[in-house]
Amino acid sequence: MSPSPDAVAHMEARARLTEATGRAALGVWRDIDRDNIFTSWLPLLGRIAAIVAAGQLAAARTAEPWLEGLLGEDSDRPESGRLNPASLVGVDGGGRPLAAVLMAPMWTALRLVTAGRPVAQAMAQGQALLDVVVQTAVADVGRAADQVAMVSRPAVKYYVRVTEAGACSRCVILAGVESSVSRAFQRHPKCKCSMEPVTADHRPTATSPKEIFDDMSPTERRKTFGEAGAKAIEDGADIAQVVNARRGMTSATVFGRKVQATSEGITSRGFAGSRLKNLQKVQGQRYRVSQTPRLMPEEIYRIADDREHAVRLLTSHGFIA
Repeated sequence: MSPSPDAVAHMEARARLTEATGRAALGVWRDIDRDNIFTSWLPLLGRIAAIVAAGQLAAARTAEPWLEGLLGEDSDRPESGRLNPASLVGVDGGGRPLAAVLMAPMWTALRLVTAGRPVAQAMAQGQALLDVVVQTAVADVGRAADQVAMVSRPAVKYYVRVTEAGACSRCVILAGVESSVSRAFQRHPKCKCSMEPVTADHRPTATSPKEIFDDMSPTERRKTFGEAGAKAIEDGADIAQVVNARRGMTSATVFGRKVQATSEGITSRGFAGSRLKNLQKVQGQRYRVSQTPRLMPEEIYRIADDREHAVRLLTSHGFIA
């Protein structure tokens, strides 16, 4: 089965709360005196922190009712193991006090103004950072509450990722992954993806990355994976290989020509490394590394004569199994 309607509704409600908290915080940001950024921000900091803390508390309080409604009898747990929502409020996902984290947008704007950037541009960048900080802080507390509430229920051993609409490529490739309930949820700033518990009687399976890709429009595919990445996946490339390759993007010179390549997966333990061969021991590396540059999909499509040639190159460079 796919993620339950209740799990999707829970994620979407959490996203709406997160976005509403972000909008409220930005309303306070607009009250800054641009001629006195530092001194005017300090009195506003308490208001912002209170707004974020309220959003965090509201997010945390939804965890217990949601799980009780979703799991029924599987939701049983010791009364002493009940989640305390307030215990998660007041810090960001890294455990740093909200007041300290919320100073970062002001410092960003002030630093840019001091460096001679236009005030409007500096304030816009500070505002963008504030939005990231606020929305991430609320979403992180909501997910933490969900996970704490799951851990306290003996019937819940695992969770699956519920991927938000319009998710980034790195979130898409995590769709369908079943993780131990004690394993941290992988997320990025402003990530709104959520999780659904797995028990003996409740066994959701998140939609696979390929199913998500197939449901995307051509425009959505290009936006999420890039033009060459989307084309490679359409031609049969593994989505995870395409996305992960971008972590090690670099350039290399082959026969006197500079090409786009990646260092991802080219060791003797990597899938691409086993295809490319030409493995040698490199100082500082635990495993042997292929000395043949692993071309990125963008480069493959630049040099391929036709689709058949592109598929052969995608295969030899480890994008197609």
